[in-house]
Amino acid sequence: MIPSSFEYHRPASVNEALSLLQEYGDDASLLAGGHSLLPAMKLRLSTPEHLVDIGHIDDLRQIRQDGDDVSIGAAATHHDIESSDLVASSAPLLAQSASVIGDVQVRNAGTIGGSLAHADPAADYPAAMLASDGTVEVLGPDGARSIAAADFFVELFATALEPGEIITALRVPAVAAGTGTAYLKFPHPASRFAVCGCAAAITVSDGKCLSARIAFNGIASTAFRDAGLESALAGVSLDEDSVRTAVSGAAAGQELLEDSFAGEDFRRQLARVYARRAVLAAAANA
Repeated sequence: MIPSSFEYHRPASVNEALSLLQEYGDDASLLAGGHSLLPAMKLRLSTPEHLVDIGHIDDLRQIRQDGDDVSIGAAATHHDIESSDLVASSAPLLAQSASVIGDVQVRNAGTIGGSLAHADPAADYPAAMLASDGTVEVLGPDGARSIAAADFFVELFATALEPGEIITALRVPAVAAGTGTAYLKFPHPASRFAVCGCAAAITVSDGKCLSARIAFNGIASTAFRDAGLESALAGVSLDEDSVRTAVSGAAAGQELLEDSFAGEDFRRQLARVYARRAVLAAAANA
C-alpha cells in the first residue's frame, strides 16, 4: 500500500499549476483533497510521476455572490460549503449535499472540484449540480470556458474536461422565491456513498408543483436529470398520495447499476422512494 515515487509541486497560482500540467502532460496529476487520488496511488492503480497540489491556492477557495449566481471555488472543502451562510440561503442543494458526505474528517479535507472531476456516480454533488442548473468553470491551455452540468458528466468516472484543464469554480443560480430544495440519499453503510441519491428543486404555487428539477446519483453509471419525472410532477398537488403516483415512473428507461449490495430492481424502487421523499421535503422548504 505504498505509492510509486513521484515529484511533489506546490504552485502558488492557478496559472503556475497550468504551466506545470503543460510541462509534464500525462505524467502529472492534480491533487486537492486527495480522497480519490491517494488511495488509487497506494493501490498502484494510478502512478503519476508529478503531483501538482492546488488545494491551498486561495483563489480556488473563495465562495461569493457573483450577480445572480453563487460562485464556489473548486478547492472549497465540503465543510466550507456546508457551513457557508451564502450557500445555505442561495444554493441550498449544495449545502445539503455537502452535509451528508462521508464523515467529519472527509468533509474538512475533500473538495467540491475534486469530487466533480472524479465523477464517481455515487458521489453527492453531481445530482445537486444538475438539479441546480449549475455550471462548471474551467481554465486550460486554450483559455477559460464554462460547461453546463448537464454536459459535464459524460460516463462512469468520465467528464467533459480536456487534458490540461483545471476546474476553477462552480456557478449556481441563486434559488428563486417560491422554490424549495432537498437532497436525500440511501447511503452505503460502509462508504457513505449514495446507493441512491435524489436532488429536488420544486417551485410551488397554490399548493401545486409549478415546475421541478429532479436529478439522481448512485443508481446509474452517471448522475442524470429525470425529464420524464419532472414532466409528471408539473401541476401535481404536493400531497403524499399525489406525489407518490407522480414518481411511480422514476428513472424509467434508464439502465441502472447492479452490484453485490443492490440489484437493479432495488435501485429502481429506491429511486421511487427517494424521489417522493425529496419532492415532499423540497416542497415543505419552499
